[in-house]
Amino acid sequence: MVKAIVYTLTAIVLSVGLFIFAEWYLHRQFNEFHEAVETLYEKVENETATRDDGLAIRTLWDKKKEKLHILIPHNDISYIDYWINETCGLLQYGNYELALGKVEVLKEITKNLPDAYSLKLENIF
Repeated sequence: MVKAIVYTLTAIVLSVGLFIFAEWYLHRQFNEFHEAVETLYEKVENETATRDDGLAIRTLWDKKKEKLHILIPHNDISYIDYWINETCGLLQYGNYELALGKVEVLKEITKNLPDAYSLKLENIF
């Protein structure tokens, strides 16, 4: 009886620790990526962004998403890929007005997506 209680409590503590680490890691990765997207937004707003800037964001995202597949669904990752590719295409042709809208969507996604996987009451129920 005592062993069962100890094992159960140990499993609960380890699970909570794992969830806290995953949440911290997810927020850290998205905060770094969000800062890069904000920099791209400023460049697009000033019409100084190039396709290479968009490709730099894509490269950064490719590095991050390799590890994020464990924590978030593939659909959310594909969604970000889609908006990055749209942005790169628009930057290639210098269409800053439309690119600005795409980068704005990326900013909101990278700001809000980690909260969808946080340990919050509304996410549990």
